[in-house]
Amino acid sequence: MPDRAARLRDALLAIGFTADGLLELLGAPAYAALARSETVPALRATRGDGPLDTLVRLFLLQRPVTYEQARAALPLEEALADGWVREDAGEVRATVDVRPYGGPEGQDWFIVSDLGCAVGGASGARGRGEGVVLGVGGASTTLAGITVRTPVASALDLGTGSGIQALHATQHATRVTATDLNPRALDFARLTLALSGAPEADLRAGSLFEPVDSETFDLIVSNPPFVISPGARLTYRDGGMGGDDLCRTLVRQAGARLNDGGFAQFLANWQHVEGEEWQERLRSWVPPGCDAWIVQREVQDVTQYAELWLRDAGDHRDDPERYAARYEAWLDEFEARGTKAVGFGWITLRKSGAEEPSIVIEEWPHPVEQPLGETVLAHFARQDYLRSRDDAALLADHFVLAPEVVQEQVGLPGAEDPEHVVLRQNRGMRRATKVDAVGAGFAGVCDGTLSAGRILDAIAQLMGEDPVLLRDRTPQAIRLLVEEGFLEPATAG
Repeated sequence: MPDRAARLRDALLAIGFTADGLLELLGAPAYAALARSETVPALRATRGDGPLDTLVRLFLLQRPVTYEQARAALPLEEALADGWVREDAGEVRATVDVRPYGGPEGQDWFIVSDLGCAVGGASGARGRGEGVVLGVGGASTTLAGITVRTPVASALDLGTGSGIQALHATQHATRVTATDLNPRALDFARLTLALSGAPEADLRAGSLFEPVDSETFDLIVSNPPFVISPGARLTYRDGGMGGDDLCRTLVRQAGARLNDGGFAQFLANWQHVEGEEWQERLRSWVPPGCDAWIVQREVQDVTQYAELWLRDAGDHRDDPERYAARYEAWLDEFEARGTKAVGFGWITLRKSGAEEPSIVIEEWPHPVEQPLGETVLAHFARQDYLRSRDDAALLADHFVLAPEVVQEQVGLPGAEDPEHVVLRQNRGMRRATKVDAVGAGFAGVCDGTLSAGRILDAIAQLMGEDPVLLRDRTPQAIRLLVEEGFLEPATAG
């Protein structure tokens, strides 16, 4: 099988069935439409008889091609023997979706999934059984983008699905283990790795951490079936536990599965419950000995949430009475649990072993710049730094303004002084923060030359303030600027 997959890969590459090749053939509008599961523009763009047109129609648009067209584009007998395609009455049809996917360093990869399920979207899994295997969607690429990519000895992709996270992990982990409750998903992950020319992974069937027993890892990633629903109808989205228990269990158990210094990174949904702060709910999930950075990216009320996932399963196209009954079941479930909304976001753990772990939980719905792996690493490095510095040590240190930070002054035209000053990051999380005159002046001269204390003394002299009082009240503001990445330590002591 690996040899045959390699020959199929060679054939696909020779024809230009790659992310770049598709963009060139289809044009940007049709290529973007295909990512939204809209096929008409791509059908119009592939009316030719070339082998690349054939492969797009066959694998991406689910259209039959003639035997002769397929033979001109593929090692057809081998593809038939291995089950990539099937022949019927002189026509050839694909049995799987094979989708070109560009790796982070320009690699030509391929993600294998069920037909019609390559991209997330309304009714993407309509009519599918519970073992459906989805391909690349927005959640998949989000998790891949936030994952820390330092070289590690061992990585675990829990709930691998089509294998996209395992594929990324093979590039920087010596040993990759991938698990899934769905045996079909393991078959698809195996095909994804083989067709992408990636190293093999250790594929194991089972739920949560059961398949890895007592093993530990340097990196754990998971895009789990996090949907909060009234019943586990579809394995790819419903974890079979009530409420957000699956995500909570996954996060809580991850701490014991991490090696010292290791990272666990998840996408998750969580309930917003009447009478409870959602931040405190998530704080209770963090396992002992782990630092955490949890970012809520989106919140939907219960009606929006139910409609999203009813449409995802195609229920809105069924009998109206059946649709209404299922909608009622979702709302009954939320009402019984006191759930008023559902949050979606990222959870990153790091096994620090700190006596006082750093747990940062925030809401950030604004645009960010992917990939964010380096940003995640830098966040935890800053937490280590701040944890090791009291105020006196902080004022003795030197800082530099992060290179991507710019200053904006906001005020009325012609005014002598701005109403306020904003520091803004142009990369990573793209944060913005207001600063007062002291903060703006401090950040503006941080080039690593002077210690923080000496800069504050100079500002006090310029502004006619008491330098002792300024030193007393400013360290907390400096800590916040460092924590959010506006300032970087220039020295360690």
